[in-house]
Amino acid sequence: MNTPKRLFDFAYYAAAKHPRPDALNTKINGQWQSMSTADFVAKSEKLACGLIDMGLKPGERVGIISTNNRSEWNLCDQAILSAGCIDVPMYPTISQADYQFILNDSGMRFCFVSDVELRDKIEALRAGIPTLEAVFTFSPTEGSVCLDEVVARAKDTHYAELEARKAAVSEEDLATIIYTSGTTGTPKGVMLSHRNIASNAVAGAARLPVGPTGKALSFLPLCHSYERVCVYVYMTNGVGVYFAESMETIGDNLREVHPQVFTAVPRLLEKVYDKIMDKGKALTGIKRGLFFWAVGLAKRYEHEGLSALYYAQLKLARKLIFSKWQEALGGEVLAVASGAAALNPKLARIFAGAGINVQEGYGLTETSPILAVNLPTGRGHKLGTVGTAIEGVSLKLDTDGEILAKGPNVMMGYYQRPDLTAEVMTEDGWFRTGDIGELDSEGYLRITDRKKEIFKTAGGKYITPQAMENAFKMSSFIEQCMVAGDNQKFPVLLIQPQYDYLKSWCSRKGIDWTNPAEMIADPRIIARFQREIDATNDQYGQWEKVKKFALTPDLWTIADGHVTPTLKLRRKPILQRYAGLYEALYQE
Repeated sequence: MNTPKRLFDFAYYAAAKHPRPDALNTKINGQWQSMSTADFVAKSEKLACGLIDMGLKPGERVGIISTNNRSEWNLCDQAILSAGCIDVPMYPTISQADYQFILNDSGMRFCFVSDVELRDKIEALRAGIPTLEAVFTFSPTEGSVCLDEVVARAKDTHYAELEARKAAVSEEDLATIIYTSGTTGTPKGVMLSHRNIASNAVAGAARLPVGPTGKALSFLPLCHSYERVCVYVYMTNGVGVYFAESMETIGDNLREVHPQVFTAVPRLLEKVYDKIMDKGKALTGIKRGLFFWAVGLAKRYEHEGLSALYYAQLKLARKLIFSKWQEALGGEVLAVASGAAALNPKLARIFAGAGINVQEGYGLTETSPILAVNLPTGRGHKLGTVGTAIEGVSLKLDTDGEILAKGPNVMMGYYQRPDLTAEVMTEDGWFRTGDIGELDSEGYLRITDRKKEIFKTAGGKYITPQAMENAFKMSSFIEQCMVAGDNQKFPVLLIQPQYDYLKSWCSRKGIDWTNPAEMIADPRIIARFQREIDATNDQYGQWEKVKKFALTPDLWTIADGHVTPTLKLRRKPILQRYAGLYEALYQE
């Protein structure tokens, strides 16, 4: 069978090339429920026929929202696209105002949801969404039509219509509208064609060192373009997909599934590293000495060019210490695909030294999403970069260092917003990413910051906050932080402490814990954070150094608007929320 050209072709390609009994796997009541490739194809066809029976016409929009990743999400995706329609995936955590906007903007007719809570959220908005006719739940739910009831409406007479609809779908047709998570305000509907995403998945699959015997653990939201395209990549390579129960059970699921690959955002890898380091600090004697000796080796790691003695020592460290790190990830991981934000280069080096192949990639929803991805360790991987452009994609830098991209994966435009589309496209068809980067002589890309996030101090010096934030977050005391100071004399830092770690530190120091608001005012704790800031500040020029900081009593969450669903900072809302703290930092 030919390489997939349209998104529903991937399942048929997998069935022809790499059929497996565990194509998609969801844990229900403590047991893994597996769906074979053949069953996935058959059930999605029935679901498509059921939707046809309900009067769904080609080109109409259908929503999908799920609290956690599960096989039903992919069934809906496959069925909606097969019926010649357009799906609109949404995050389960967005506000009612965002749901209202997206459902109305897209003119949604039907919506699939995973559970009662999401159904009630959408039903509460029904009166203000004239196009929305029905909300279906994944599982049987009182008062709702469930997915299996739509499947049951399929009749033999519908299959000819389904085949005709599939045949009529061109790879240039609109497949999905993905609304951006909105770090800057009202969501924008990114229009992606079958060709946009299919070309991206096929090119991305060539970089994945995992084949038909492999398993993937999936936990980043499927509504995010990155995780979604990864599932098409897994289908291309014949990898079985296991959906983690939740973000909280990732550690347990890794040890159960023993995956060869999983995707991650940098914040997750930072948390894994912090947990490992906490365990290391709790060791005593020879074990503690060996642990920090091994970490010291990893911090100096290069793929090649160091002494024979160094690599001999590293081999021993991997056997004695880093093998336990690998066991914590399930013991069989061949690739960790990191994306959605910049990974701290120090962390990338340490994981590489530990023998864990982290392949950092780069892209945006508007580019379907992959633009570049690092090759596997030992096969062209270059530390500190996001690799080279994938096949079919061209990258170049504008005069100010902004990364421009061109290729079959660049979006059709923003839904019903030609004005916004024109802002991000050059006259000769290059997409403006909004990111600043560097390209080396071999085509390896290094991301240095977000163009919109770079700011100038009152002295006219430029500050690149993202790289600085990554450096400060290497501290076990810091969960999240934001560098700010636009048009001010110097940069400052707003910090969400890592409260679990701070509690354990207080316990060790004999400091009685009360509550976050009181603890962050304790001079001993402020002094301890000052030492962390000073240690990181050493690497910066005088104009860059963080002169003052403030600790916040809250956890920075998606629900409270501090971060996006992929844990990127929402800078304006954070500054608005802590305006008093921020302004106080500049008072003499």
